[in-house]
This record gives sequence, structure tokens and C-alpha cells, in this order.
Amino acid sequence: MKQPLRVLVVEDSEFDAKMLVRLLDRGGYATTSERVQTAADMTRALSEKEWDIVLSDYNLPGFNATLALQLLQATQLDIPFIIVSGGIGEDIAVAAMKSGASDYLMKGNLARLVPAVERELRDAAGRKARRRAESELRNSEQRYRLLWETATDAILLMDTRSNILFANPAVQSIFGYEPAELVGKNFAMLLPEKLRAESDTAFQKPGKSLTAAQARTLETAGLKKTGSEVLLELAFNDMELGGQRLIVAFIRDITERERNRRELLEHAEQFRVAREIQSHLFPKAAPQLPGFDIAGASFPAAAAGGDYFDFVPMADDGVGLVVGDVTGHGIGPALLMAETRAYVRIASLNRADPGQVLTRTNIALAEDIGAERFVTLFLGRLDAAERRLKFVSAGHPPGYLLAPDGSVRMELRRTGVPLGMRPNTEYRNAPTIKLKPGEIALLLTDGLEEAMGPGDEMFGTDRMLAVLRANRDHSAAQIVDALYLAVREFCKGTEQQDDVTCIVVKVL
Repeated sequence: MKQPLRVLVVEDSEFDAKMLVRLLDRGGYATTSERVQTAADMTRALSEKEWDIVLSDYNLPGFNATLALQLLQATQLDIPFIIVSGGIGEDIAVAAMKSGASDYLMKGNLARLVPAVERELRDAAGRKARRRAESELRNSEQRYRLLWETATDAILLMDTRSNILFANPAVQSIFGYEPAELVGKNFAMLLPEKLRAESDTAFQKPGKSLTAAQARTLETAGLKKTGSEVLLELAFNDMELGGQRLIVAFIRDITERERNRRELLEHAEQFRVAREIQSHLFPKAAPQLPGFDIAGASFPAAAAGGDYFDFVPMADDGVGLVVGDVTGHGIGPALLMAETRAYVRIASLNRADPGQVLTRTNIALAEDIGAERFVTLFLGRLDAAERRLKFVSAGHPPGYLLAPDGSVRMELRRTGVPLGMRPNTEYRNAPTIKLKPGEIALLLTDGLEEAMGPGDEMFGTDRMLAVLRANRDHSAAQIVDALYLAVREFCKGTEQQDDVTCIVVKVL
């Protein structure tokens, strides 16, 4: 039977929350969950229900993982807290884990979700057993032994000279010794020789007593029976049992946690590389076409995203206007963006029809993209001489064509599914648009309209179009800058969650 699991999900995306629950269900859990997006909702959920684990996105509108962790810690409930984010900086992730977060996972790579949850549930159970043990120890040594023998952390009971009086079964999994092999020995045997010689702590020097003031938690290397080393977290406490002052040591193998820390460093480097890849792929300048003023830009979020815009030469003297978005953040989406760009450019060399270009691009991408990723992309062909725009949209957010008076003449809506979902999809163009002097076309990714302000409100289409209308007498480049500045002002210093990418075409 599946193990019941109660999960509190701090997430503003219902899709992402459902995906996490599905992965846990597939991992052998019978999951019940609740999704919260605000501090008030989380406080209510923590007070009204019992939870086994908290999975939290890092950045939410008006809320974040740091505040969520503080709310959880204020309850004094020992519930594992795992951050699941599209990508945050190494410093932020390490600081969150130092503040009490149990682990950090990337949304684009959730293979560790189930193992991480299993590990943290085991650790939570161990901590619970340890707390029970400390309470019961003062009442009954027999009960104390029974409880500690079931703990997942290694536990040693020592006298003030660091001689081991009791060892629980968990010492074997960490050090390789049977508990009976350690009784009567000094704690120093579980440390590498170099630490015994260099340290002045009492538990490493048998002739010196450990006072209550020296009790603390530290990280150090341990020595296994085989002679190999293991990274440990040690917690020491003074206690009295039967009138005798004793030292109890709780020992945890944190080798995996250190491995996760190193992975964070690798992820930070991956984000740097991904951002570098992304920046090199954007066009250096907009095309100069008689009768048109064209500009485009992508303003990056904190983590490298999959936004993409381009100006592509097409067969029969056409110019391709491309705006795309690859799901996820990090080096994977950045590389997929580079691959998409290459396919679109190659297919455009000998094809004048946007629908045919995306049909060929989709065939190539479908072989490389896994089920967890896809690409939305708008491709418009601009024929400057005839002032005509022909476009195809593979699941991309709509663009807008404004009349000279600022009214919306047309929405450039999607014409097919995203790229990479079905290899046999045939993409067809929308009807050709005859462009008129004074009109403005805006092509964009969802990071513009969906930018979130501190009041839990999206920037939205109406604000975006109002900025476009207010600046329609300015150059295309100035309009692009005005849109981004308006988004920044609206967000008022909150961290940008997604890239802001757009192309503006003015018909002169």
C-alpha cells in the first residue's frame, strides 16, 4: 500500500503544484495536498491541519520561501521544508539552507524530488525520536535505551572523559562498527588522526573533561572502521542520569547534504553559462527596412530563462520576426533555445512560408525534446516592399496590431500547438495582413504581461497597451524601453520572475 503523505505546497502556479503531487504519487505516496500563495493562507493551513512536509517555490507574488520558512519556524513544528524553484542564485540557496531549509531542487530537474522527500521524512522521524529520547531519559534509562535504539541518527552516551558508555544501532550505518565494539572505547577513535592531534576539544582528548559551556554543534570529518572518512554533523549536550554527569552526542552523516551544496555551486555556474549562451544568440541590431522602424530586446530575470527573439532572413527577400519561449530555466532551456534558433534560421533560408518553416523546425525539435519540455514560438514574415505581414504562432501568447489611433486593430493569436509536442503537426499561417502607415505591431513573451507587482497583481494586457499607446509617437527602440521601465516601476523592486522580451514594429 502507498504511504500516506500530507503536503503543503507554497506555489502560485497550479500547474507546477499538480506536477509535484503527481511525481510524489508516482514515487509511492498517497498524497493529499493543499496549495497556498500568501502568508495568511499558509498560517491558516499550518494551524488547521497537520502536514508531513512543505514544498515551496522561492518567489511568489508578495510572498517568498524565506517568509514561508519563517512562518513555519514560528510554529515550532518540525516539518521538513524543501525549496522547489525555477532557479535562484547560489548565495540565496545556501543562505536559505543555513536558515533551516532542508533542501533545494530545481523545477527543471525534479529527479531528486522523491528521494529528497524520503530522506527528509526519515530525518524528521529521527529528530522526533531524538526529542522523545531526551525527555524520557530523565525518567528511565531503560526507556531511554529503547527509544534511542530506534533513532536514525547515531547516538553515543559518554562520560566526561569522552569514554563511550552506550551506542545505538545507527552507529553501524555511519561508522561500520557494531554498537558493542564502541562501548568502553574513547570517542577519539571515530575521528581522523589529524583531527585528534590538532583539536583541543575535550571529546577528542581523553584526559580533559568536557564542561557544559563547551556543548555545541559542529561539522567535522569522521573515521569509518574501513579507514575511509565521512562528513559528520555532531551535536553535544550535557545531561545528568542517576546523579552522574554524562555527555550525549547525536551524529548525522551529512555527506549527501555537502554533495547538494556542491551541486548548488555547479548550478550557479550552469546558470552563468546559460545566460552567456542566451545573450550571444540575440541579434546585435534590428533590420533597417524602408518604411519601417523595428526594435527588439530581452531583459533577463535573475535565472537564465528560455526567451528568444530574432530577425531572420527568409527566402524571397522576406524578414522573419521571431519571438519564442522555452519552458524552464537554466542551461537546458538555453541550449534548447539555441537549437530552436538554428533550426528556424536553417529552415528559413529556402522557405518563404512561415508555416512551412515551423513545420520543418517542429519535426527536428520533436526528436530532441523530452515530454517535460516544449517551445512556444511566433514567426512573422514581413514583406517590406508590399507592406504585408504573414504569421504563424505555435502556442505562443498573442501579439497585437494597433491602429494609428491607438485602438487594437487585431490580435495575432496562436495558430497551432507548441513546438516539440507532436512531430507530425502541420503549421498553417493566419490570413495575410496588409499593414498601414501609423500602425504598430507588438510581439512578446508572457514575461511582460504576467509580471507581478507586490500587491499580487499582474501587469496585464491593459497596462501594456496603455504604455504602447502613450509612446506610439516615439521610436520603436524607445517604445521597447518604455515597456520594460513600466514593468519595473509596477513591480517596485520585487524580483523579476521571468524574462521580459518583445519586438516592436512601427509602420512609417
